[in-house]
Amino acid sequence: MDHIIIEAIARGGYLGIVLLMAIENIFPPIPSEVIMSIGGVLVARGQMEFWPLMLAGTVGSTAGNYAWFWLGDKWGYERTRPFVERWGRWLTLDWEHIESGSRFFRRHGQWVVLVLRCTPMFRTIISLPAGLAHMSAWRFLAFTFVGTAGWNALLVLGGTILARYLNEYEHILGWVVIGIVVLTVAGYLWRVVTWTPRDERED
Repeated sequence: MDHIIIEAIARGGYLGIVLLMAIENIFPPIPSEVIMSIGGVLVARGQMEFWPLMLAGTVGSTAGNYAWFWLGDKWGYERTRPFVERWGRWLTLDWEHIESGSRFFRRHGQWVVLVLRCTPMFRTIISLPAGLAHMSAWRFLAFTFVGTAGWNALLVLGGTILARYLNEYEHILGWVVIGIVVLTVAGYLWRVVTWTPRDERED
């Protein structure tokens, strides 16, 4: 039981990493921190290689972020706002978040896409404001790829180091992973259940 998630990712291989990272950036709740850290564990075990894993994770993450960028770029404010307002509960965001991200993007410029990719917060949400601002797609992809690669490298190296230090407690590591996943999913479900549209909060 405690090895199910780790072994599932190992069997999925690099293509599985691409798909998981793409989905993670489009729809919660399993975070990239878990996916790529487990990848680091598999690198330490010799079941994966560092550079192919890095490429797979970065390509997947870039593709997932581009989906949000494309939405904003092609749909614009008029079509994107109704989409966010309709599905905001499941995305755990509302239009207020998008407006704040857009103001932040306009204030600090396009380089925020690169910088925020290397942070645990706001890594994905900035993609939609970048699309709404009609940032160059090639620049968006380049900034996203480079920034995401840096973040993924930290996660993979962290997972590799953790696996080596906890080698004799490997059975505990599996349960830790399951615990993180369960807490993450529970947190997502809690946000879905308790999420209230902005209009209702202001009444």
